Amino acid sequence: MIHLTVHLVDEVKKGGPVHYRWMYSVERLLGYFKSFVGNKSEAEGSIAEGYIVEEALTLYSHYFKEIESRLNRPKRVNDEPRKNEASNKSSMFPQQGKHVGGFVTESLTHLEKTQDHRYVLLNYVVVKPFIV
Repeated sequence: MIHLTVHLVDEVKKGGPVHYRWMYSVERLLGYFKSFVGNKSEAEGSIAEGYIVEEALTLYSHYFKEIESRLNRPKRVNDEPRKNEASNKSSMFPQQGKHVGGFVTESLTHLEKTQDHRYVLLNYVVVKPFIV
């Protein structure tokens, strides 16, 4: 392992910092283009055709706003705060996002409710001025 560091120093002297010769982004792009290949005997033509189709669809999706595309598709997870009256009433627990899938409602016992209430009263900064 120590021998490797000797060669790494030589490589930095020859090529400069690694981010100037890093090929990961190029390899990812080539892998993306490789997904366009449908006819293996005409791979270059398939890549060129797939790239042109991708660019055309991106261009058209800017002009046809009413048609769902990958540019205007809603996000899978929506973490934006809701803009309704209920969220404006309480800043302590703002409603954010939307439910994904099912959810389970659990009831608290009287002891758990008392403990939660006490925790909020003693630890929430907004409540501190009102505690005597």
